[in-house]
Amino acid sequence: MEYQIAADSLKNRVVLVTGAGDGIGRQAAISYAAHGATVILLGRTVAKLEAVYDEIERLGYPQPAIIPLDLKGATKQNYIDMAETISDQFGRLDGVLHNAGLLGVLSPFDQLDEDSFDDVMQVNVKAQMLLTQAVLPLLKQAEDARLVFTSSTVGHVGRAFWGSYAISKFATEGMMQVLADELSNTNVRVNAINPGGTRTGMRAQAFPAEDASLLKTPLDIMPLYLFLMAPESKDVNGQCIDAQPKR
Repeated sequence: MEYQIAADSLKNRVVLVTGAGDGIGRQAAISYAAHGATVILLGRTVAKLEAVYDEIERLGYPQPAIIPLDLKGATKQNYIDMAETISDQFGRLDGVLHNAGLLGVLSPFDQLDEDSFDDVMQVNVKAQMLLTQAVLPLLKQAEDARLVFTSSTVGHVGRAFWGSYAISKFATEGMMQVLADELSNTNVRVNAINPGGTRTGMRAQAFPAEDASLLKTPLDIMPLYLFLMAPESKDVNGQCIDAQPKR
């Protein structure tokens, strides 16, 4: 499917992107800014966030903002404080892309490490729940808000040795569906994206022997990311859409 939006579709919108320092999050932040959004860059590595910030400024797009936060250690209060900061600085929030994620360790189920499992659940599930709770009041105040989660092919069908990550992505899709149903009578649309095999650091970690040059780049899959954040997707809710549907 061809996803197309107007060049200024995100003008005057404030969009929060988690995991904005590199990979898909970095490209999404730049692409949202290119379509007029004021982007809030959230991530744990300040130097990476500053590099994205500088790139957006260099291109002449709306001035972004940076929120350094490590989702692994963040508390409920951290998210409440973050939402208050966004409210104070911008007075609004129109969209959130939950992009940050942790792969964990690929291993047989009977060898799953408890600490690694907890870390994956903390970053991929609990952090998204707490962040969403904190910003929901702001999203509900927006005229046309978007909440976009990131799933995975192994969040549709479980796969051997992908234990922690696959389970976390099933949970992510479930959270998205619950929220989409609860918010169906509001102005907030809730969906998820399965990016598919994309040229990122996490992908290289999972498939070290793969020829990355054969994979789509984050830029290649941006049309769907833009569409689901834009007014054009107002009739789409509760869907998990594959960015690279099987031909």
